[in-house]
Amino acid sequence: MTDIIRLQQFQANDGQRSINGSQTPAPVFFNRQELSLILQIYGQMVAKSEWRDYAIGQTKNSVSFAVFHRTTEKPLYKIYKEPKLAHKQGAFCIIGQNGRILKRGKTLEQVLRLFDKKRFETVD
Repeated sequence: MTDIIRLQQFQANDGQRSINGSQTPAPVFFNRQELSLILQIYGQMVAKSEWRDYAIGQTKNSVSFAVFHRTTEKPLYKIYKEPKLAHKQGAFCIIGQNGRILKRGKTLEQVLRLFDKKRFETVD
């Protein structure tokens, strides 16, 4: 025959499969302030018509914001956030089109200063 199990008993016994359990890490994503900083720079570069498209990607351990000049090309820059590297090299980095790490840091503001040089170029 079948046994009747109350829902509270089932949830208490099945803790290891819970989404909020200690074994399942929280998903990695940019928080509101970080995404706002990135989109602010993105908007300024779009206004200068240097950037035209972006994509956001996510894995178990990291999240990336890729910037494109044309949709069909490789991304010009990828802004990565990988929290497990926060105490070692810094959680944030910018990777160039050729795969080199251009800047790495513990805060997003520090890393995004890379684009300050490009935003304030003088034109004769």
